[in-house]
Amino acid sequence: MPKQADTILTGGTVVTLNENYDIFTDGAIVIKNDAIIAVGPTQEIANLYEAKETVDCANQVIIPGLVNAHTHVPMTLFRGLNDDLRLDVWLGYLMPLEREFVTPEFVKLGARLACAEMIRSGITAFADMYYFEEAIAEETAVIGMRALLGQTVLVFPAPDAETYEDALVRCRRFIEGWNGHPLIQPAVAPHAWYTGTPEMDRACADLARAYDVPIHTHISETRLEADNCRQLHHMDVVSWVGSHGILETKLLAAHCVHLERSEMFALKEAGAGVAHCPTSNLKLASGIAPIGEMLDIGLKVGVGTDGPASNNDLDMFEEVRLAALLAKTKSNDPTVLPARQALAAATIGGARALHMEHLTGSLEAGKRADLAIVDLSGVHNQPQFHNNPDAVYSVLIYSAKSTDVAHVMVNGRWLMRDRQLLTLDEAAAIAAAAQTAAEIDAFVMERESSVYNKLVFLAGVQRQESFEVQVKVPLTDKTAVLDFIASDQCQITKQAHYKQYDNYFLFEGADPDAARLRYREDEFIDEAGNPYQTRSRLTLIGEGTRQEFPNAVMLSRTRFFADADRSLRFYREYFAPASEREVVKDRLRWHILYQDTDFAVNLDKVLEPELPGYFLEIKSRTWSRTDAERKANLMTEILSLLGVELETAERREYADIAVEGD
Repeated sequence: MPKQADTILTGGTVVTLNENYDIFTDGAIVIKNDAIIAVGPTQEIANLYEAKETVDCANQVIIPGLVNAHTHVPMTLFRGLNDDLRLDVWLGYLMPLEREFVTPEFVKLGARLACAEMIRSGITAFADMYYFEEAIAEETAVIGMRALLGQTVLVFPAPDAETYEDALVRCRRFIEGWNGHPLIQPAVAPHAWYTGTPEMDRACADLARAYDVPIHTHISETRLEADNCRQLHHMDVVSWVGSHGILETKLLAAHCVHLERSEMFALKEAGAGVAHCPTSNLKLASGIAPIGEMLDIGLKVGVGTDGPASNNDLDMFEEVRLAALLAKTKSNDPTVLPARQALAAATIGGARALHMEHLTGSLEAGKRADLAIVDLSGVHNQPQFHNNPDAVYSVLIYSAKSTDVAHVMVNGRWLMRDRQLLTLDEAAAIAAAAQTAAEIDAFVMERESSVYNKLVFLAGVQRQESFEVQVKVPLTDKTAVLDFIASDQCQITKQAHYKQYDNYFLFEGADPDAARLRYREDEFIDEAGNPYQTRSRLTLIGEGTRQEFPNAVMLSRTRFFADADRSLRFYREYFAPASEREVVKDRLRWHILYQDTDFAVNLDKVLEPELPGYFLEIKSRTWSRTDAERKANLMTEILSLLGVELETAERREYADIAVEGD
C-alpha cells in the first residue's frame, strides 16, 4: 500500500545538488509536513507514495531554494537613493538617513518588500544584518522564509542602540526570543572590525558561543579596509578579528574581497562561511574576490546580493551568473567556477556558509522542503540540449532569469504558485514603500539645501560666534618678530609649532552663512622638528561682517565646528564643492600678554602655493567697538615696535591669497 504524503512534485527535472549531484530528468519529490521524505524517478515514486496534492512539473526544473548569503533587507527602502559613490561616502549619506528613519515599522516594511522580491527570484533562505532584527524576524516568519538574522552591533550610536553595550543587550534578548524557531536563526552581527573595538568583538564572540549561534560580519570588503588594518594593528583583517575570538564561532564572513592566501586557510580552519557579493563589490569598485582560489582551498563559499541599496536588486539568478563570469575573469581561466559549481554556490554552498546545510541547500530525504520550480519554456532558454547531463546547469546559470521562477516552497509551505505570491500583499507593500520614499525625498532635499545641513546630518557640530579684531601683514624677514616675542615687552602664556594643511571648499550660490568649508589637518611639531600629534577639523565659515579701522579690521562671523574623522577624499565627494583651494603653511603661534591684553600672534610661512617671505597675524577676541578700537591701537604699537608699516596690511584670507600664488 502506498505511503501517505502531503505533496508530490512529479514529472520535472530534479536537480538535487546532493553529494553526488544526482539529476532525475523525469523525477519526483515527496513532501510530508515540512520535510522532503523521498526523491527519485517519477515512476519509482508513484509506486511507493500517494499524496493529497500532486503537482505536474513537466517541462520544468526543480532546484533547491536559492540561498542569499548576505544582504540588508530593509535597505530596499533606500534603493537607488545615492548611487555611483565610494563605499565610505555612500555610508556617509546612508547612516544619517538610517538614524532619522529606521524604526521597527520601517524594517518590517523593508523586509516585506525584500521578501516579495526574493521569493520571485527563487530565494528560500537569506542572511541579513541590520537593526531591529526582532521586527524583521516577525515579518519574515509570517511570510514564511528561512533566514539567518544578525542583530548589528556598532561601537557608535545606531538607530536601535545608543552604545554597543545596549546593542549586545538587544541582541541577547533577540537570541533568547528566537533561538530554536523552525525558520529563524538569530545571530550576532558586529558590523566590521573598523566599526568596533577589541572589547566589543570579544563580547560578541562570547555571546555567540554562549548561545551557540553564528556571527555575521563584514571582512576585507575594500582594499582601504585591509590596508588600514595592517597599518593600525600590524595584522591582516582575519588575524585581527581572530585575535578577539571571532574565528572561534560559527562565522559568516561577508565579501572577503581582499584576502591573503593565509587568511583563506585561517577561515577554512575555523569552518567559516564566505558570502561572495559580486554586484555590490563591482558597483562600489571594491574589487573582485578570488572565489576560484577560495573554492580550491575548500572554503565554504556562498553567493549574496548584499543590500538592495548597494546592488540594487535581490536577483540571485543575476548574482550567480555574474559570480561565474567574474571568477573566470579574475583567474583568466574559463574553466573556473563552471555552471554546476556556480549553482552549488547559490544553494548548498550558501547553506554551508550559513551553517544550515543540515536543513536546506539540497533536495534529499530528511531536509526541509525548501525549493523553487523554474519554467524553462521561455524563448531565451531555447533550444536545449541533452547530450551532456550537466547541460541543465548551463541553462540555469547562463540563460535563465528570475522571472522564470514559477513556484516557491519553504518548509513545506507554498509561498508562490504560478508566479502569484501567497503569503504577503505585494501591491500594498509597494504603495507603502512609495510613501516612505516621498518622506525620505523631502528629508534629503532639505539636507542638500545647504552645506550647513549636510554638515549637521553628517556629524554633530558646535556653533561659535566669532568677534575678533585682527591685522595681517607680509614680512620679508621674521627676525623682528622673534626678537619681540623673546623680549620683556610681552609675556608668553602659550606657544606651539605646527604645519597646517587647509583645504577650502567653495560653493557657487551658497548661503552667505555658508560661504566656505575648511578641512584642516594640524600636524604638531616638537623642538627637534618631528611631528608628534595630529588633529583634524571641519570649519564652516560664514562671510560675516567686516568693520574697518585705520589700522585693523574687526570681523564678526559665525563658525560651525565638527570633528573630521574621515578622509579628505570623503569630504570632497560628500560635499561636492564647486571649487577647492589648498593652502599649506608652517605656523609658529604664541599667545601673549601685551599691555595686560591677550593677543594671538601667528608667524606663517606659506609653503603651498609657495609665497615669498612670511605673514604675521595678530588677533584678539573682542566684544564691543570700544574694546576693538583699544586693541587695534595696541596692535599698531606692536607693529611699530616691529618696524612694520600699516599700509602693507593684507585684508584677504589665505584662501584668497592662494589664488594669486597659484
